[in-house]
Amino acid sequence: MTRTASPKTTRAATSKDKQPHLVIVESPAKARTIARFLGPTYQVKASVGHVRDLPKSKLGVDVDHDFAPQYLVPVAKRKVVRELKEAAAKASDVYLATDPDREGEAISWHLIEAAELQGKPVQRVEFHEITPEAIASAFAHPRPLNRRLVDAQQARRVLDRLVGYQLSPLLWQKVQRGLSAGRVQSVALRLLVDREREVRGFVPREYWSIEADLAVGGTSGTAFTAMLVADADTGQKIEIPSEAAARALVAELEPAQYQVQSLRRRETSRQPAPPFITSSMQQEASRKLGFTAPRTMALAQQLYEGLALGSQGAVGLITYLRTDSTHLAPSAQEEARRFIGQHFGAEYVPARPRSFVRKVKNAQEAHEAIRPTSVLRAPEQVTSFLETAQARLYELIWQRMVASQMAAARLEVTTLEVIAQAPSGRRYLFRASATRVLFPGFLALYSEGRDEEEERQTQDRLPRLSSGTALTLTSLKPEQHFTQPPSRYTEATLIKALEEQGIGRPSTYATIVGTLLERDYAAREGRSLKPLPLGETVSDLLAEHFPDIVDVGFTARMEEDLDDIARGKKTWVPVLRDFYGPFEATLKRAQTGMKRVQVAEEPTDELCHECGRPMVIKRGRFGRFLACTGYPECKGTRPLLQKVGVACPQCGRDLVQRRGRRGRAFYGCSGYPECTFSVWARPLAQPCPHCGGLLTQQSARRAKCSQCSKTTAIAEPETTAPTPAMAGVA
Repeated sequence: MTRTASPKTTRAATSKDKQPHLVIVESPAKARTIARFLGPTYQVKASVGHVRDLPKSKLGVDVDHDFAPQYLVPVAKRKVVRELKEAAAKASDVYLATDPDREGEAISWHLIEAAELQGKPVQRVEFHEITPEAIASAFAHPRPLNRRLVDAQQARRVLDRLVGYQLSPLLWQKVQRGLSAGRVQSVALRLLVDREREVRGFVPREYWSIEADLAVGGTSGTAFTAMLVADADTGQKIEIPSEAAARALVAELEPAQYQVQSLRRRETSRQPAPPFITSSMQQEASRKLGFTAPRTMALAQQLYEGLALGSQGAVGLITYLRTDSTHLAPSAQEEARRFIGQHFGAEYVPARPRSFVRKVKNAQEAHEAIRPTSVLRAPEQVTSFLETAQARLYELIWQRMVASQMAAARLEVTTLEVIAQAPSGRRYLFRASATRVLFPGFLALYSEGRDEEEERQTQDRLPRLSSGTALTLTSLKPEQHFTQPPSRYTEATLIKALEEQGIGRPSTYATIVGTLLERDYAAREGRSLKPLPLGETVSDLLAEHFPDIVDVGFTARMEEDLDDIARGKKTWVPVLRDFYGPFEATLKRAQTGMKRVQVAEEPTDELCHECGRPMVIKRGRFGRFLACTGYPECKGTRPLLQKVGVACPQCGRDLVQRRGRRGRAFYGCSGYPECTFSVWARPLAQPCPHCGGLLTQQSARRAKCSQCSKTTAIAEPETTAPTPAMAGVA
């Protein structure tokens, strides 16, 4: 690949030009990719993230002097800073090429301060994709540091420190050591706790439905199914509260005369989803790939920074991954439209390029959406160079972006209404519907995942019937149902809720969820996030004594204030002063008014292997574990392991996830040491089609049998998250 030099490398050399241009980025991978494009006159160094931060051992904010932050260079970063100073001393000028967001802007500012670059010509370069063209354009148009963005990020950092470093010690005193409270984390926890209490308090209500199997021209004619919906004369919905009511209706409907009242067909269209932003990428990767938010972000970072594609060398495959804009560059839209026309046909290309308007609170529109740096780099062309997880995420991003520029799908929706004339004279309305794809449009490539299954799948097609056509009843099918409680949040739906409420930012969603899990405030139960007793206790204390901290509206307004700082509408010190005054007063009241509480232990069905008494889940230095209720007489404990939802092929007990001596995950029988079965790869519930043995996942689409060693294709990747298991000693 031809290196693209910036304009500075093409002018006549002077003595100063003989010195290299120093470029500083965050990561070594990003540095290697950029260095290929810039050429030998540029030296590219990595800061490896932040080079300055607030101290870990104290608050580090002088609240009496305009909240002055007391930054320091961590011990682990002193060598990096020293090397950057030395490189800057030998350079003609310095380009700060950190990420194109507020945090990246703040890192650039910290680099100037820590590496003492004030005496050097320093410029900021910003790019949203790591490609030769984008790098050349960025270096041709450098800019000064944006102090407003720095102030907004600094305000966020100081604000979070004021909350976290003063609430957390309070929780240590009143609940137990090792707890934490964060400004956004606490709101997310509150959402989980409130939803869990809705689930617990829900009282299911019984109801029944009645379906009629109907045929045209006798019992051997064309058949379809219709649902009883209403009284045909009054239009009132028919409620069926009990089995007795259902049986009474069946008795009246069985001798009824059935005929078509109307048949309506209408054509509708379905539009594609917009290209990914950070939150929607995390949500869709959770739904379709089973990836956690931190894993999705780590993989996206690798795709953004650049991966080696054989003879092409390292290439950035996607645009910047932290964004809440659905905007696409016109050049990207045109490239996608040409690709669609060539590979799908002209009818799949809409008349105009598609643009999307964000409807999420506090969304920023400065960036592009997450998209492939080139649509022409189709997934099948790069898969062989990528790890399986990288390839799966890249394919998802590529499909979503290309589909967003394709024609709408055209659907035919048919609604058939049937009248049942009962001997009593009462008339009942039955309804059937069907949806048929007339033109797939974007659905030929991609359809958006759903958090919950559709309530009822419609039929593909209904017979063409005219009003008054007599029908034959072949069967009536009453079915019992119960109303369902609201669904617990999954990682995907929690991120969606935070985004919709304007809480947090693209860079924070993965960290928020991860912290709740790491602190044992919540746990995964299947794909759901369930608050644990410790989480409920902490949330209730915060809600009682710090209602603003866990209030969705208050937190969203703080995000708006931070956005106003970035826009130059507000300055950061007054914003913090307005927050801190009431917060400090509340904190003082809580220090005396908050009583010490005992966290409820989690009961289990497990019995102690030493004395036979019940065991409960407790929390220690290394996380949750099983302990005997007979303590201190009995000190029996066991690790709390994770079920994978698959039975051991040797003894039938649960398989659980374990950790080897070096930390590598493997899967073994919960009956260990009586049963020693174990495998390294994740077990699948799908049995081997050749011998019925246990399949283990080898890649996104292939599985291998642990018994006959044959490989087989799997229709869908395994996405079920481990769930807590009360298993035996490892």
